[in-house]
Amino acid sequence: MMQHQYIERYSGRVVTEQLLADRMVRLLYHGVRENNTRFFKLLTSSWSSHILGMVNFDRPVLSRRNLLARYGVDRSELRDPPDQLDTPRKIFERKIRYETCRPLPQEADAVVSPADARVVIGSFRETSLLFLKEKFFSYEELLGSDKADWLRAFEGGDFAVFRLTPDKYHYNHVPVAGQVLDIYTIDGDYHSCNPSAVVSMATPYSKNRRVVTIIDTDVPRGTAVGLVAMVEVVALMIGDIVQAYSSHGYESPSLVESGMFLEKGQPKSLYRPGSSTDILIFQKERISFSDDILGNMRRSGVSSRFSHGFGRPLVETDLMVRSLIARAVPVKK
Repeated sequence: MMQHQYIERYSGRVVTEQLLADRMVRLLYHGVRENNTRFFKLLTSSWSSHILGMVNFDRPVLSRRNLLARYGVDRSELRDPPDQLDTPRKIFERKIRYETCRPLPQEADAVVSPADARVVIGSFRETSLLFLKEKFFSYEELLGSDKADWLRAFEGGDFAVFRLTPDKYHYNHVPVAGQVLDIYTIDGDYHSCNPSAVVSMATPYSKNRRVVTIIDTDVPRGTAVGLVAMVEVVALMIGDIVQAYSSHGYESPSLVESGMFLEKGQPKSLYRPGSSTDILIFQKERISFSDDILGNMRRSGVSSRFSHGFGRPLVETDLMVRSLIARAVPVKK
């Protein structure tokens, strides 16, 4: 199987990813899925995902230092003492000093990454160079076929797919400032976010369990990029998405509810645990993606399984939560 590479944003370095349980995932999606659909359905169920998560993340460890090193955790970023992180789950759910180690752009029109993740971008417009039809997800399925208002609102818009790997910091942060118009959960399966699984299975992100939050940014103190849909998608070994918005640090976390104003860059939710995906959807012609993300995605000479599987350059950029990904496009009057 071909390797999978991405581009590190701040160094420009091409990195070969060591995909977790890659051989097992390829067997599951190219063997079990094709030959035993009932067993495949069981393995991608909530029950199986919970059991796998317990086996992989709740075991005690002998050496905390070795465990932190294996996950590539920068000890200087940690908010809590490293000695308290004595299981893979605690490392996965770690808190960081994000105010200093993940600085937030000060420009009011900035849209920021919701996670430490690897991102690709796309568009629903056939006239756009970023047009990607039904590759990562089915648009109607993703938002819910019964959500006619939101489907109309985002028609012809743009999107960004953020893939979180198990070693990443797994709090999601708010990508824009605005008021919550709607938040709802759509039930589904727990498919892997491994690039091989995504390529082999049609639109997997819209088949997984997910939480959709619709944010209106055209309000006082908002980012002024129209409506934004933030979709938090579970995956294999992800037990839950815990809504835990905090306006200061991680203090007094609360459920996200309609009518609530969310500050850009603040913690919104936590994945428990494994790998997972965030998807942001923007309204037509309301944002302009950062040039370096655009350039990286089209770069040749990088071995991406997405490029190979979808037949066009689709190279991920590895970036940090709260870093710039797009800016508002002034509304034409």
